[in-house]
Amino acid sequence: MNELLLIVMAYLIGSVPTAVWISRSVFGIDIRDYGSGNAGATNTFRVLGPKWGTIVMVVDIAKGVAATSLYVFLPYLVHDELHRTNLMIGLGLAAVIGHIYPIWAGFKGGKGVATLLGMAVAIQPLVAVCCIGVFLLVLYLTRFVSLSSILAGVSFMVFILFIFNEKETLYRIFAVLVALMVVLTHQKNIGRILKGTESKVPIFKHRDRRRQRRSGE
Repeated sequence: MNELLLIVMAYLIGSVPTAVWISRSVFGIDIRDYGSGNAGATNTFRVLGPKWGTIVMVVDIAKGVAATSLYVFLPYLVHDELHRTNLMIGLGLAAVIGHIYPIWAGFKGGKGVATLLGMAVAIQPLVAVCCIGVFLLVLYLTRFVSLSSILAGVSFMVFILFIFNEKETLYRIFAVLVALMVVLTHQKNIGRILKGTESKVPIFKHRDRRRQRRSGE
């Protein structure tokens, strides 16, 4: 099994349109006809609620992990760390492209953030855990999934370049590209956040009720 075939397989794994299939099979709708029109976890949180948004996010992360881990079918990479890391980046990017342009859903998918996270989990688990921490903290404080995704993506670059000081040049370039891609694909969300019109996900309701009661006292 050669590397090109693995990259094609990674793209097909990334192309699994989790949000589209769930919205159609469970709710009888196409998630892309609602909210932001994206077939990703953020829009699923917004339209279908936190339960289904979480399921979509977990599956999309798993897509990134599975696709990036396809290198195991090439045993000769076990002792070639540089070659293995480069291939993993290629596999992960193929999965992300598949998520954004899924062959199984008319090439109209999501923004690829969750699949990128899965890719990071497979390549650099500790950095991924740190990014998840940033995501959850921002989500708890703001309830903006979009802002949480943006800051998690930017923090990935910061962790790779400065905190963990990764030496592999391709990985450093990849980290910068991730940050740029996340920001560019969330331009509309950034605009809505600045205008105060970005939707918040319906989580932490008990916390919000307590705050409302306190403000009314």
